[in-house]
Amino acid sequence: MISYKKVTETIDGKNFSLETGKLAKQANGSIFAQLGETQVLATVVSAKDPVDDNFLPLTVNYQEKAFAAGKIPGGYFKREGRPTESETLISRLIDRPLRPLFPKGYNFNTQIIITVYSADDINPPDVLAITASICCFNCVRCTF
Repeated sequence: MISYKKVTETIDGKNFSLETGKLAKQANGSIFAQLGETQVLATVVSAKDPVDDNFLPLTVNYQEKAFAAGKIPGGYFKREGRPTESETLISRLIDRPLRPLFPKGYNFNTQIIITVYSADDINPPDVLAITASICCFNCVRCTF
C-alpha cells in the first residue's frame, strides 16, 4: 500500500504539485497532478496473469471530460461520445515515451487512464498528462 505523498514546487510562478496515495486506491498506482488550475488524474492498472502474445499489451486512454472546461453536454447528445481526434493523438503522445520503460518480455495487460478534471486556458492539460503518466508509471515500477 502506497502512503500519501505530495510534492509541491513553484515553476515559472505557478504552483506545480504531484500527489499519490489519496485517489484511485484500487489501481496499481495513481498520480494527481496540478499546474495552476489544470488538474489531471493518471492511473495505472496491470493484470496479474500474463498474455501469450509477442507484444506489449499497453492501452493508454486520455479523456477530456466536458465538466473539466465547465460545460455540460446538452441538446441531442447528453453524453460524451467516443474520443476525439485530439484525445487520440494525445494518447499516442503519452504511449510513445512509455513503451521503452517496460522491461523486455513484459506481457501483462496494462492500462493507463488519464482524466482531465479541470482545465484553464493558460496551462495545457496534455503536457501535464504526459508528466503525470510517467510519474505514475515510476510509482508502480517496483512491481514489474
